[in-house]
Amino acid sequence: MDLNPYINFARDQLHVTFKDIQLLVTAFTHRSYLNEHRKSASEHNERLEFLGDAVLELVVTEYLYLNHGEPEGILTNWRSSLVRTESIGAAAERCGFADLLRLSRGEKQGSERARAQILANSFEAVIGALYLDQGWEAAKIFITENILSTFEEILATGSWMDPKSHLQETAQAAEGVTPVYKVLSEDGPDHDKIFTVGVYVGDKLRGKGTGSSKQAGQQKAAEAALAWYKNQTKV
Repeated sequence: MDLNPYINFARDQLHVTFKDIQLLVTAFTHRSYLNEHRKSASEHNERLEFLGDAVLELVVTEYLYLNHGEPEGILTNWRSSLVRTESIGAAAERCGFADLLRLSRGEKQGSERARAQILANSFEAVIGALYLDQGWEAAKIFITENILSTFEEILATGSWMDPKSHLQETAQAAEGVTPVYKVLSEDGPDHDKIFTVGVYVGDKLRGKGTGSSKQAGQQKAAEAALAWYKNQTKV
């Protein structure tokens, strides 16, 4: 296989030269890829993901503890917002992970939600590979540049809060009313339903969202409503 894309990625995005470039290749190898390439691939990235997850959480925890004197509950919420799937998946997208992923043909045609999860998992796996090959400081620099660098924006936008809690505060402050969630539709078979949920403030629909559960739909609806309120402040 051509290793140059991985060598270039290590140089341009990780700012290192890997001693064992195969570690980095493995970090981009999804389990599904092995099923179609048994002769050329022998390991997928889940073990590296396991390691990288621990390194990521420790780096973020150390940063928050040393730089912010907030109570444990707030620090925990901040950490969760930094390491959640959406945050690290977005970081992987920015770094160009998608072009390096080794996936089966089926996974390449997967849903956006599945793609986001694969990107997030690969981000953790790359951290694991970087930690093993280059050590703690290299992993810490990568996490600082790509995850901790987003922290000020997370604070400014309030996105560290649970969307439903954030919306409740926003709606009560703006309109003096507590949001109410209603299921607008259910589509698909029982084992794979998609719920569309609306969130109402008074009698006004402020946001809609879809998800594989009512709770997931509520979260998406809350995010849409928060975006609506944010737009109102710009008018």
